Amino acid sequence: MTAIAAVMIFVVSYGLIATERVHRTAAALGGAGLMLLIHATGGRSAFFSEHSGIDWNVVFLLLGMMVIVGVLRQTGVFEYVAIWAAKRAMGRPFRLMVMLVVITACASALLDNVTTVLLIAPVTLLVCDRLSLPVAPYLIAEVMASNIGGTATLIGDPPNIIIASRAGLTFNDFLVHLAPLIVVIMVVFVGLCRWLFRPAFVYDPVRAAEIMRLNEREAIRDRPLLRQSLAVLVVVIAGFVLHPVLHYEPAVVALLGAGLLVAATRVTVEESLRDVEWATLVFFMGLFVMVGALVETGVIDSLSRAAASATEGRLGLTAMVLLGASAVISAFVDNIPYVATMSPIVADLVQAGGPDHQVLWWALALGADLGGNATAVGASANVVVLGIAERNGTRISFWEFTGYGLVVTAVTVALCAPYLWLRYLM
Repeated sequence: MTAIAAVMIFVVSYGLIATERVHRTAAALGGAGLMLLIHATGGRSAFFSEHSGIDWNVVFLLLGMMVIVGVLRQTGVFEYVAIWAAKRAMGRPFRLMVMLVVITACASALLDNVTTVLLIAPVTLLVCDRLSLPVAPYLIAEVMASNIGGTATLIGDPPNIIIASRAGLTFNDFLVHLAPLIVVIMVVFVGLCRWLFRPAFVYDPVRAAEIMRLNEREAIRDRPLLRQSLAVLVVVIAGFVLHPVLHYEPAVVALLGAGLLVAATRVTVEESLRDVEWATLVFFMGLFVMVGALVETGVIDSLSRAAASATEGRLGLTAMVLLGASAVISAFVDNIPYVATMSPIVADLVQAGGPDHQVLWWALALGADLGGNATAVGASANVVVLGIAERNGTRISFWEFTGYGLVVTAVTVALCAPYLWLRYLM
């Protein structure tokens, strides 16, 4: 009975998160509270268990990176980069889009994609207004680029952080296994942008001349802080890359970097914490408690056995089904709770199958991350960008986003299948 009640609580909470009937943090916290109330999990399991409790590595990694990015925001460096890109594009609309999506993808590989679009989107609004360009195609292209670019690294997309923590994967693992494919996908995506958004590429020479007169250096508000912040960011990224040598977890590296940045600069504690998305962190905590309750009650174990039985232990079939199903499901629900739910199942399949079953983690990551581009609710960054656009007088409808997103998702996920098959399953 407890297992059935736990499943019902999870399904209802998940439905509230997916439909946004209530705030996702409230839904996750409510679900977590009910799981504790019916004893589907307990305090010790929820807060201290490595397998069925809150994954503090994920929470503190996000916290540390949010603090670092919040300090970087105060320097004006992101505005500088966007204006620089517009000038290098000579005001040409397609060149501008290429520059912005490449910058967004690269930034999302080093920062989480929600933070990246929060920083890039307002500047895009400014540049498009100066060039008299429709802003919706640029924002849609950028958020899709952020989801694609974020797939390449451990810290680029929250689902990757969950996968890395559950699977014991390092920053370098993601670089070696996913980054080469993401480079190819980005090249294809740029070509898709030329075709999908071609009506938006109308050149206005007068407006272009105006953008060329902007001085990007004026966007930098605090040069000493910029130098300090970039130095710390480089050290943090180096710490991620050198994990096999240093043996510091990514969460420890991020917290050390955040602490060093706050201690060594004039930034106050209040300023450094101002941009931390506390609601997101609490959402993760509630979600981990709910998923942990399914682990504790044996639901996850039953699902993993059923999944293995359905594919009859055939690795290739399992990987392809996982890739496709993850893409489809992540198109309609936020990929964060989906991956949090699926990761224990995949962990059981990998443990039962051996080292060659590691491909299942890459299938899950690619399907969930790239599937998030299909609709407006597929990834957190999508929802954030649509909100920014609406607050600035540009409404991007669900179906406008989906019309582009389904094409991009179909093409990018299709590219993943032969990559996984040829590299891991031949």
